[in-house]
Amino acid sequence: MPMTVLNIEELLMKEHVFKQLSVAELVEHAIRNKEGVLAENGALSVETGKFTGRSPKDKFIVRDQSCETHIDWGHVNQPMESDKFEQLLQKVLRYMNETDQLYYTEAAAGADTHFTLPVRVVTEYAWHNLFAKQLFLREYPTVAAFEPFTVVYAPHFKADPAVDGTNSETFIAMSFEHRIVLIGGTEYAGEIKKSIFSVMNYLLPQQDVLSMHCSANVGHEGDVALFFGLSGTGKTTLSADDSRQLIGDDEHGWSHDGVFNIEGGCYAKTVNLSREKEPQIFDAIRFGTVLENVVLDAQRTPDYDDTSLTENTRAAYPITSIDNIAIPSRAGHPKTIVFLTADAYGVLPPISKLTKEQAMYHFLSGYTSKLAGTERGVTEPEATFSTCFGSPFLPLIPEKYATMLGELIDRHGVTVYLVNTGWTGGAYGTGSRMKLAYTRTMVNAAVNGLLVDIPTEEHSIFGLHMPVEVPGVPTDLLNPVKVWADTAAYEQQATALAHKFVENFNRFESATDAIKSAGPRI
Repeated sequence: MPMTVLNIEELLMKEHVFKQLSVAELVEHAIRNKEGVLAENGALSVETGKFTGRSPKDKFIVRDQSCETHIDWGHVNQPMESDKFEQLLQKVLRYMNETDQLYYTEAAAGADTHFTLPVRVVTEYAWHNLFAKQLFLREYPTVAAFEPFTVVYAPHFKADPAVDGTNSETFIAMSFEHRIVLIGGTEYAGEIKKSIFSVMNYLLPQQDVLSMHCSANVGHEGDVALFFGLSGTGKTTLSADDSRQLIGDDEHGWSHDGVFNIEGGCYAKTVNLSREKEPQIFDAIRFGTVLENVVLDAQRTPDYDDTSLTENTRAAYPITSIDNIAIPSRAGHPKTIVFLTADAYGVLPPISKLTKEQAMYHFLSGYTSKLAGTERGVTEPEATFSTCFGSPFLPLIPEKYATMLGELIDRHGVTVYLVNTGWTGGAYGTGSRMKLAYTRTMVNAAVNGLLVDIPTEEHSIFGLHMPVEVPGVPTDLLNPVKVWADTAAYEQQATALAHKFVENFNRFESATDAIKSAGPRI
């Protein structure tokens, strides 16, 4: 006897589906279901079990006629055949049909209504639904630029790799034809957020909108600044500025009208969080916030210094929990772009001005250093390159995003800086971490236009244009070789890193000669 074929609409008609619950109701359900507990500060504290971060090796895009010729297929965008996806979809829907209760909410991505994606989220856990409510925009559009995408999240359902075409029991499978994201075998809620970001990274560029993995803020004069950077580079810290309004902390689009936030919330790292260091984030954590893998003490007070569960502790809250924000989450065209890198080799300048070609080169490179403890198995700092500062979330070829960035830089006269928040005076273990106060001073000077006309000197290996002075920063610090005790050792270390840049960039065969020549000189 053939199995019953289900679809999502039929599933949502079942009595065991709780629809459009409020934040308070979802918190109540999560506690009643024993999914988490209330922390002393009012947040819902949950643990995600085995998976405390994303599972990039378990992410797939369904290969179908609608997207086959557009996707940059490879180890990042792994293909799944349509029949395997449809088979897996039926298994997941049957599983969710048999669960005791499900949760459904309607939300959106994209604060510019010309480019809004309706998002529907069906989850097995109440707290996953709460996460979606806090991270996405809450207004579900009646008229939108794109057809809705539905996220179906069944953390306890496990795939059969031999049958379902997955690499393990865990899967994040995205179908542009069915407009569905299937998630299973993991409880880490960040998969919801990043799946929809991946969808927007596919849809927006096809509408001539650059999608970006960056934070953004705006000054009182309407001057917008973008901050690109990988984990540990200071993106969230440096974009939080009391004198400027936050547009968003992680995902944005850049259209003909300006910059807009893709999200409605923030997913902030909380490791070593304190009110002194990060007052905006610390005070945003309250009732309705989801705390992931944060250890609580006997009084249920969060211990943000305890990393016994993971280094990747997180807080998910609506952007409205931060006082100094732009409403709505939109602004004009950027005046300044800052690329952030934490260079553990200690050879990159603390700040340098980039030409358009250099900006495209470093955008495609997406360099920083993984530091010990940030990932399992990393015991020594190591160079890492994440294309466009967001490689795991880019379905299209990287050159597409870089070309769009170059065109926008030209069109709007944007000044681009590379800022090293890593080491100075020596490599990791010998030198010292760049003082945050100096970095803030340099970034503020860049964002406020104070460095545009300051003379620069050219780095002998990387070709970067280093300001000869920045008010409030020691002059010698601006040229990294001057703060190394051994000049020859500096040259050797800088050359070693330059080789890594060149080796990584060899994969961008379609990049123009002008962009290729904007890299290090070996």
